[in-house]
Amino acid sequence: MALSRLRNPVLSRAAPSLFKARFLSSYALSRSLSSRTSSVESPFKDSIGSCLSRPSSLSTKIGIQSTLSELKLQIGVRHFSSADLPEHTVLGMPALSPTMSQGNIAKWKKKEGDKIEVGDILCEIETDKATLEFECLEEGFLAKILVPEGSKDVPVGQAIAVMVEDEENIQKIPSTLGGGSEVKEKKAHQDVSNSEKGEEPSSVNINSSDLPHVVIGMPALSPTMNQGNIFKWRKKEGDKIEVGDIICEIETDKATLEFESLEEGYLAKILAPEGSKDVAVGQPIAVTVEDPDDIEAVKNSVGSSSAAKKQESTHHASKSEVREQKSGFTKISPSAKLLISEYGLDASSLKASGPHGTLLKGDVLAAIKSGLGSSKISSSEKKQASPQTSPQKSPSARPESKTHAGQSDSFEDLANTQIRKIIARRLLESKQTTPHLYLSSDVILDPLLSFRKELKEKHDIKVSVNDIVIKAVAVALKNVPEANAYWDVEKGEIISCDSVDISIAVATEKGLMTPIVRNADQKSISSISLEVKQLAEKARAGKLLPNEFQGGTFSISNLGMFPVDHFCAIINPPQAGILAVGRGNKFVEPVVGSDGIERPAIVTKMNLTLSADHRVFDGKVGGAFFSVLQSNFSDIQRLLL
Repeated sequence: MALSRLRNPVLSRAAPSLFKARFLSSYALSRSLSSRTSSVESPFKDSIGSCLSRPSSLSTKIGIQSTLSELKLQIGVRHFSSADLPEHTVLGMPALSPTMSQGNIAKWKKKEGDKIEVGDILCEIETDKATLEFECLEEGFLAKILVPEGSKDVPVGQAIAVMVEDEENIQKIPSTLGGGSEVKEKKAHQDVSNSEKGEEPSSVNINSSDLPHVVIGMPALSPTMNQGNIFKWRKKEGDKIEVGDIICEIETDKATLEFESLEEGYLAKILAPEGSKDVAVGQPIAVTVEDPDDIEAVKNSVGSSSAAKKQESTHHASKSEVREQKSGFTKISPSAKLLISEYGLDASSLKASGPHGTLLKGDVLAAIKSGLGSSKISSSEKKQASPQTSPQKSPSARPESKTHAGQSDSFEDLANTQIRKIIARRLLESKQTTPHLYLSSDVILDPLLSFRKELKEKHDIKVSVNDIVIKAVAVALKNVPEANAYWDVEKGEIISCDSVDISIAVATEKGLMTPIVRNADQKSISSISLEVKQLAEKARAGKLLPNEFQGGTFSISNLGMFPVDHFCAIINPPQAGILAVGRGNKFVEPVVGSDGIERPAIVTKMNLTLSADHRVFDGKVGGAFFSVLQSNFSDIQRLLL
């Protein structure tokens, strides 16, 4: 399958006592070291002990030519290291729920100078769901509270406290500490999603001295991409790489793109094998070297470090399992309690996976799926059965329960593509954050059908109904510029769009794509028809370029080719409107003839339903848009002006 090519890798190198980076794209240049700090950084320490850092969102990690240097990508908490400050840990605001983006410090359970043991509660944090306890996973001393009690809307990742290992270092932490450039990050808490998957942030340690190498990270190939899949490796370990060679094919949230090398060298080690799913942007995927003699040394070094990590993770996993078996649950969620009573489960036999021994709904569902609930239900049914019950009823009940148990286990997990995952997330986000206003109207389709037939017979021009709909909508948006706008969340105001760019919904095997017909109001119907065909073919083949599906000011979703009379579509943010087009149906209605007499006649009508952002569209704007749209369909010649 031919794929789109996107040049966006960022490569950089470091020497033992000097860090320097070469930015090879405008995207990387905008994220320069001096202009922006990041909540996730990769520290590079030289033999002198100074600390140099850069954002890890760039798509490459660096190989250091020194035995004392190390490369780690870690998330969550920072260690500051310099000649003036002792080694210490900065705790960031944790993400205590999947939807949490900020939180409030409800109460500090520890004071500055207090000793902290593993499992101690540092503070209570008010999230978007509830007030939860923040438990410490390391021991030490609370040296400094950066965010006082009662602080509101603290973003996830912002530093809230400082810890030190030795009590004597507490006084050495300055009161002004709260940020800085001398940063060395260390993970103190784990994100919920990472803890479920058992994943840790990737790091690559090359232990060999005098070994220049480049660690290539998963690139961000689209603005909304935060993870991707390795679809196919074009190069094998040991292969020579020239400038412009395709290293691999990456499946993003939009399409499958080719990752092109901008430097020459040799592919020493593939860190993310073919078929790897949900690889985070910035996570290392491969290592390259300039000298082919260094390939084996890099392979051995990376292989030994990964083996040690696996043994360590296995050891930690076994410890956590033993801890789970020993400890029962201390709290229970309301939904879990309801399921236990409904299925008649023995609560003492359930294992809790929630924080602080909380029994969650998922724990109970897992027990029910494993068959723990079926035996309990059957035994309770036997106890409740009366001895006077006729023997004919009990056999009929047993097969029924068996069938129910069999049905609960009969399912199949279907792997989602990256595109479908992003579509699901964005649709949910749209319904939750965008106030949808729905307006619906029927338009008479007969003038459009006659015009289409005339084009075919007299001018041999074949256009579809959808092509004419695109033109009619584009002209309506031009005549009602208030409808051709979107809501700017950051500014809290309506932004009017200069051009009319129509996004067309196209169904593909990987998911719904929305290629864009730009300046549709200025194009003829025949040119729109040709462009739509080309864009639809490229979308189904996965060949769309980013500029062909990113942007757009208004969307159209047409299900007129199916037996769908009307439907409501979901807005595609940041756009403010999408028009749902149903099929044409024939109706018998009274029509006034040229003589002024009403007679029954057959007319073809098509339903149009507008889903609009109520922050941009009010009733007046929506009504004006539909009035112009009705006129465009009733007098089709208006589209030729």
